Amino acid sequence: MKRKRCIVLLCHCLLNCNSKVEGLAEYQGALESLLKYLIANGYGLIQLPCPEITMYGVKRWGQVKEQYNTPYFRTHCQQIFRPIMEQIVDYLNSGYTCKALIGIDGSPSCGVNKTCSSAQWGGEVGSADGLAAKISDLKTIPSSGVFIEEITSCFKENNIKIDLLAIDESDPELSVDEIINILEKGID
Repeated sequence: MKRKRCIVLLCHCLLNCNSKVEGLAEYQGALESLLKYLIANGYGLIQLPCPEITMYGVKRWGQVKEQYNTPYFRTHCQQIFRPIMEQIVDYLNSGYTCKALIGIDGSPSCGVNKTCSSAQWGGEVGSADGLAAKISDLKTIPSSGVFIEEITSCFKENNIKIDLLAIDESDPELSVDEIINILEKGID
């Protein structure tokens, strides 16, 4: 069978929701409806590393973009993405198409169109002092997550254009339908 020579990059938790902060997964293991479509339509899949789990592990607390917006976390994102970027460059130079990167809207790392934010989030977990104010300050803002910002910067440095799409965690299945519609517009 002939290769389609078309690749999609997937944020880690789309193939492994166990990497998400405990309590945030909206599916059991992988986002099956998206994967079924991609596999059935001949896309090669590259799973991006999860910058949160590779830096803080499985038992981390939920954080917001402001907490990840540090030089240390950005450097970590750059380091773990570098081998993926090298693969992308090699694929593109060899005549492949990298159709899209699919992120997770709402994520402080992998949000494409929106991310979670709070100027007050932080401090000791469970501390009653100011906890209500911190919780009420949590919001979704129209911005990319830190990892997606670093990836986008890397794409620009290498003059690479890849569509950035996203699963919206508030309605994953509707997002899958929208992504399928976008990808089908580009199918030959």
